[in-house]
Amino acid sequence: MTTTPTTPTTPGTPGTPLDVARPATSLRGLCGGRVALPGDDGYDAARVAWNLAADQRPAAVAVPRSVEETAEVVRAAAAAGLRVAAQSTGHGASALAEADLSDTVLVRLHELTGVSVDVETRTARVVGGTLWADVVAAIAPHGLAALHGSAPDVAVAGYALGGGLSFFARQHGLAAHSITAAEVVTATGELVRADGAQNTELLHALRGGGGNLGVVVALEIALLPIADVYGGMLLWDRERAAEVVRAWTEWTRDLPESVTTSLRVMSFPPLPELPPFLSGRDLVIVDGAVLEDDDTAAALLAPLRALAPELDTFGRMPAAGMLGVHMDPPAPVPSVADHAVLGPLPDAAVDALLAEVGAGTRSGLMFAELRHLGGAVARPADGALSHVDGDYALFCVAVAPGPEAAVAGRAAAARVVEALAPWATGRHVLTFTERPVDPATAYSTDGLARLRAAKTAVDPTGVFVGNHRVS
Repeated sequence: MTTTPTTPTTPGTPGTPLDVARPATSLRGLCGGRVALPGDDGYDAARVAWNLAADQRPAAVAVPRSVEETAEVVRAAAAAGLRVAAQSTGHGASALAEADLSDTVLVRLHELTGVSVDVETRTARVVGGTLWADVVAAIAPHGLAALHGSAPDVAVAGYALGGGLSFFARQHGLAAHSITAAEVVTATGELVRADGAQNTELLHALRGGGGNLGVVVALEIALLPIADVYGGMLLWDRERAAEVVRAWTEWTRDLPESVTTSLRVMSFPPLPELPPFLSGRDLVIVDGAVLEDDDTAAALLAPLRALAPELDTFGRMPAAGMLGVHMDPPAPVPSVADHAVLGPLPDAAVDALLAEVGAGTRSGLMFAELRHLGGAVARPADGALSHVDGDYALFCVAVAPGPEAAVAGRAAAARVVEALAPWATGRHVLTFTERPVDPATAYSTDGLARLRAAKTAVDPTGVFVGNHRVS
């Protein structure tokens, strides 16, 4: 098998390293003038990701408003010996920002949006920069749902191409596997379609391969015939952390796949815009969805409700309501994080977690989250990221308004991950991973080899750079 060269070469010029790129000034005037270079008045604003702590400094930022403009930028960048990184919102930009982007054109797709729904086939065509909020708004009137994440302002493409863990995941799998077709601008600037009949290896690679293969200007995704769900959250003061965390971990050991939940130990700042039950408080929150009828769902939740939560919002709701259950920040924030995939959590593991984030501790984190995996998430499916081995995803996040806070936040997150290291699998969920990692920790051996072969076939000169590089 041929692998991507360690030192990619400039398209059309074999043997010329990309790191001797010509200046990005050749891109000026493209996209109707919406290209910013370092030193331009609009450069700093254009390079900002949703995660404000991700300090991206690319050779240029381009904002196309059409497929044609996107292709033109890719061709011009390749001709100049530059790489290309596609980005919609930049929720997961931290890993990309840690790389040297001085030879990379950042293509921001936030002005290339749109949704169309085919009710008969239960699919949606989603243009490259479209947010989940817009997709959910378009499909909900038809009694349909999607494998979206926990925030309305996350873009569909970055989330789904990276895997995508939804609150329906244990029953319906990763969002990457809902991709039925993709329209991709390749390294030559050509627009190609990948589906079940053509460019099938590219489609397989896109299901979990991230932005490494091209600029995805549209996706077609399969939808679910789900109009309403039994979803919500349970909330306790953090003084109850020991009993709640123990009860939740025990509860998750024997659940049907219809239940997908997360547990977070959270610290909210004392902000007046927050409701009183959150502002300035340390809390334990369990949230998620139960894809069962009301009586079955209530019976399944009974062990947690027996702990008398301060707030219980679980009940029948429109499926679209699941976008707000997790209470993700409604606006960009600066944050840093650490992550691990964990296996079964015995009492000793729970003790280790509570020693870091339980009652009376000061972890320095905004939250430490355990998201329940297993079920369909763990079963191999057709994609570069075929499945995720493990029982829980640990995700620790700290607010980082400045460099010193970022250093302290990373240390705080790392302490929790280190405390749980004896129960870690050594794997990573890339949409939760905000530092560069060995791709072998995210993909199976065969999956990574096949992904790399697809990368070589579609991008032999290494033009495209994903958040997490696969070669």
